[in-house]
Amino acid sequence: MRFITFQNNESAEPGVILGDNVLGLKSAGFSTLLDVIEQGSSALERIATLVKGPSNGAVVPLSTVRLLTPLSRPPKLIFVGLNYRDHAIECGAELPKVPAVFSKYNTSIVGPGDEIVLPKVSAQPDYEAELGVVIGKKGRHVPKSQWREYVFGYTNVHDVSARDVQMATSQWLMGKTFDTFAPIGPAIVTSDEIPDPNALKIELIINGEVLQSSNTSEMVFQIPYLIEHLSSVMTLEPGDIISTGTPAGVGMAKTPQRWLRPGDHTVVRIEGIPELQNRVRAE
Repeated sequence: MRFITFQNNESAEPGVILGDNVLGLKSAGFSTLLDVIEQGSSALERIATLVKGPSNGAVVPLSTVRLLTPLSRPPKLIFVGLNYRDHAIECGAELPKVPAVFSKYNTSIVGPGDEIVLPKVSAQPDYEAELGVVIGKKGRHVPKSQWREYVFGYTNVHDVSARDVQMATSQWLMGKTFDTFAPIGPAIVTSDEIPDPNALKIELIINGEVLQSSNTSEMVFQIPYLIEHLSSVMTLEPGDIISTGTPAGVGMAKTPQRWLRPGDHTVVRIEGIPELQNRVRAE
């Protein structure tokens, strides 16, 4: 299934995409998509029944609603840096021996169609297409062999980065967590629809030009390892998003360097997931 959060008649609610329509889930007792994720398999079973026989008024045309970010306040928003071989090579960096992990705050999250706002204090805003893993089950010390039990689904993440702010210190957070620097969505695709998340084509397109094009098989640390590694330190919770790194082609590594500019139209496109589109403007 493909889950979204949408706005219709000024109220936001979770829903599931049915072709060109969306089935709203608020009348079924789910106030947010996080409710669905937290209730796990029992929620999915109820929703599967609803899909077969939706109630009157619960289904509306997808074209008539505004899509929001699926999860506006995930419990944790975790990012992995330098996690693609091709990206590490273009940056002249050694392949990491352990994952480089950082976070963003929820104020950085925006949804599909929302604007990426370029901050006044940065002259080097960069783009990064990433696959997001949405955790579906609470876990600590999760072994690699059990990783699938803890994944609810997958989504697009755009890890926008202010490189000059990022590189001014050894800690990356400040250059990564500007407001609007984490577009997410438009949908979370359940894990059953993507049997191998480490074999997906991933692209970043700006104004129709493909600037990043790779495959998630290029990850240095693949998803089973990341779940085991992260859960050795912190409890993973339903709704946590792990953004798994970006491939080669970032603006910082190009000659000449290619920074985000006001008016740019960005697209994150990952195989099996509806694409994420955003426009860019100056602060």
